[in-house]
Amino acid sequence: MAARRITVLTGAGISAESGLGTFRDKDGLWTKYPLEEVATPEGFARDPARVHAFYNARRANAAGAQPNAAHLALARLQRAEGIDLVIVTQNVDGLHEAAGATAVHMHGELSRAYCGACEHRWDAPAVMSPEMPCPACGAPATRPDIVWFGEIPYHMDAIHQRLSQTELFAAIGTSGQVYPAAGFVQIARQYGAETVEINLEQTDVAWDFDDHLVGPASQMVPAWVASLIGEDPGR
Repeated sequence: MAARRITVLTGAGISAESGLGTFRDKDGLWTKYPLEEVATPEGFARDPARVHAFYNARRANAAGAQPNAAHLALARLQRAEGIDLVIVTQNVDGLHEAAGATAVHMHGELSRAYCGACEHRWDAPAVMSPEMPCPACGAPATRPDIVWFGEIPYHMDAIHQRLSQTELFAAIGTSGQVYPAAGFVQIARQYGAETVEINLEQTDVAWDFDDHLVGPASQMVPAWVASLIGEDPGR
């Protein structure tokens, strides 16, 4: 019998309880830093030092974070017999991996660096600067391997293929405001998938979901995973 195909999309809300800030609440990161200055190619071209400083701070913050119960529950679900789970994340932290799961990072990873000259990628050091040379070509064109606003997310063809095959789609801790990720639920529904939203509150695309679980991810996700695999929800 084929494993049940489940696709989970995670956003900043799943990492908030691990101490990593979300973007769109009243205390979110973008209320402290101008979006156009630190998360666009144009902002990087204007002031690469400022952008590197921002991501150096984010990298340090992420390095000290630990996966919470929601990350750990998804890792258990991915290992469960009879389950074929793909986690697609909008997050650039490594908390899914720290919990023991694998994830598709559509917006890149804080732990990786990218050369704008030759497109080489490598593990990022803790601190990056505009003067840092690419280890492959030597050009001082190093930037974080992050998909900025106005750029095309990674792995889109593979994600779309997966959405067309999934039987259950869940969105966890994501605002439903940023495309293309906000449209994933519509693609999954088009191909007949069941859909569930797990969030602190219903989002602007709530009508696209068959079910809604409202509350902190660290509580809602373990309970949801337990219902899928018959696990003791108290684990």
